[in-house]
Amino acid sequence: MVSFLLEVGTEELPATFVETAIQQWQQKISVSLKEQFLTFESVHVWGTPRRLAVLIEGLPSHQPDREEEIKGPPASTAFKDGKPTPAAEGFIKKQGVTLEDLEIRPTSKGDFVFVLKKIPGRLTADILAKLTLEWISKLEGKRFMRWGDGDLKFPRPIRWLITLLDDQILPVTLVSGSEEIKSDRISQGHRVLHPEPITISEAKTYAESIRKGFIEVDPQERIQTIQKEVKIAANSVGGQAEITEDLLAEVVNLVEWPTAVVGTFDQEFLNLPAEVIKTVMVTHQRYFPVLTTETQNSLLLKPYFITISNGDPAKSDLIAAGNERVIRARLADGQFFYKSDLKTPLESYLPALEAVTFQENLGSVRDKVNRIGKIANWIADQLNVNESDRNLIQRAALLCKADLVTQMVYEFPELQGVMGEKYAREGGEPEAVATAIFEHYLPRSATDNLPQTLVGRVVGLADKLDTLVSIFGLGMLPTGSSDPFALRRAANAVINIIWSADLSLNLYQLLKQISADFVNTFPNAMLGLTHQLDDFFLQRIRTLLQDEKAIDYDLVNAVLGDNDLEYKERALQDLLDVRDRALFLQTIRNDGTLDQIYETVNRSTRLAKHGDLGTLELQPDKKVKPDLFQKSSEQEFYQALVQLVPKTQASQTTRNYRQLVEALAEITPKVSSFFDGSESVLVMDDDPNIQRNRLNLLGLLRNHARVLADFGAIVKS
Repeated sequence: MVSFLLEVGTEELPATFVETAIQQWQQKISVSLKEQFLTFESVHVWGTPRRLAVLIEGLPSHQPDREEEIKGPPASTAFKDGKPTPAAEGFIKKQGVTLEDLEIRPTSKGDFVFVLKKIPGRLTADILAKLTLEWISKLEGKRFMRWGDGDLKFPRPIRWLITLLDDQILPVTLVSGSEEIKSDRISQGHRVLHPEPITISEAKTYAESIRKGFIEVDPQERIQTIQKEVKIAANSVGGQAEITEDLLAEVVNLVEWPTAVVGTFDQEFLNLPAEVIKTVMVTHQRYFPVLTTETQNSLLLKPYFITISNGDPAKSDLIAAGNERVIRARLADGQFFYKSDLKTPLESYLPALEAVTFQENLGSVRDKVNRIGKIANWIADQLNVNESDRNLIQRAALLCKADLVTQMVYEFPELQGVMGEKYAREGGEPEAVATAIFEHYLPRSATDNLPQTLVGRVVGLADKLDTLVSIFGLGMLPTGSSDPFALRRAANAVINIIWSADLSLNLYQLLKQISADFVNTFPNAMLGLTHQLDDFFLQRIRTLLQDEKAIDYDLVNAVLGDNDLEYKERALQDLLDVRDRALFLQTIRNDGTLDQIYETVNRSTRLAKHGDLGTLELQPDKKVKPDLFQKSSEQEFYQALVQLVPKTQASQTTRNYRQLVEALAEITPKVSSFFDGSESVLVMDDDPNIQRNRLNLLGLLRNHARVLADFGAIVKS
């Protein structure tokens, strides 16, 4: 068994690429080895800003010999009068076999020529030499570049290449135009701490050898070092570090030998909102903030920051001084912007929104604000919001985008909404308005919080619905992975806000209302706008039920239907109901209750398709004629349906579907007698009137069950 090392040395790589490249190699390398019939004990993929490396251990020295069955031409084409034709001779030559090796076998498409070909295993070294170039060239990412006069693309120029099979160099040449990089065993150490080259004597000792050159190639080891050093550094100034996953994931791929360095800034800057200071530190400078350790003030910042240096630890004071100069300038800018912005009330920025384009065909952000206010009013109508809250909603809708033209948000776009809330509060706006200005942007990511106030929810829904209808109205629908306006995230947010707050909103009506208003304003809007939006939201509901609510796919199909207009409209008219029905179906599947009614309801549903009873009819006395009954089972079935009506109606009103399921369970024995036993009937009777009467009985049962779900879509457990 042998070990193989590949190291690709580069100029400093973008941190995000290092992370994605490691993930890609972890997936692709194992697959490509298996495709080449090569077993292995382990695959370790590592990366730093200047290198990507993989160590594969436990490889065989060559592929195993194997046999492969190869299908050739039809026998009728391969042989004529018992003699091989040019088709057979060509197949023999291509496969490198003899005429005697051919075998004729029957298949579903007739007799074909086959050959069992023995393939000797190739040397692992030869396979790896080819795979190495594929692994490098097939990495994907943003902003790849060419360098020199070659066509080879990579995020940064490749400067060296190591390919070792145990202790031997595996000859590999990377060609890019006139430049050639031949593999060797020479790596590079830390630029500052070990500028001398490093010789890797053996593949399996790579990590240990390169660590002597102050290179920690394993990102997980660097993460642990960073976390440990940052905590120690924060303790040294009497605080605790705020270590976020995103910042840690970025910083770990900016350094090869991490060292925590403590810096400080002037106390006066603590008068700035904490969000401004953190944005400067985290987003712009990649520094870790330091918080006070006092329990009652656990969110207060201390005038310190921690940076992770890739330089000489002995020069930490010098590094800290340089970082302090940078952050002092950035915070001074922030302080100036903050004071300048506060000189005028938030409302005074509204005229400037007219000069900011939302989308070239949709007018300005001020136009969008007007639409948000109108939509927010329609939402308030549906929710029966009182006059006081309506005024707060309209005020928040008016001011929700005003901070976009402040100096602070212009410089730090990440603070949109955050600064609006601060400025509104400082300007004397009601607390509900200030909070809503921030909340209407929520959620900003899949893991972000949802708005918690009525005003924030209504304005947030209005903003997102305006974006969805407007962008859809221009025909700019998301396709594949392309979603530049984050419309999927916006639709998910609309649904989740409604679900989280149990808002009784008729989204179906709301989309029609907003779409109609959009078409009146923009006559060239896409045809079928409402239909497109309905389908888009239904798909998002389907995805959220399966992915976030963990509902089985068939149960989701059962509550949403398949091209079922009734279920489509019902789902959008009452998102709370579709959620509750799906959750309830999953519950009764898990506890076994669904099995008790499944067979009876499903059988009735299948047969009811042969009838013409509408799916909304529930009253037996309107569609069933007792004088046509021939068996007692029909009368009992009918009486059970009569008794079922008030229970179904109660379930519809209260969304207590347990009551409906229990009633369906009670009716099951009577339906079973209708189908089987001494009093059973032939549903498809020769008499069309009797047949329709019996199909209507089954159709009514189906309809009662449809109040919960389409049982025909449910797969038997």
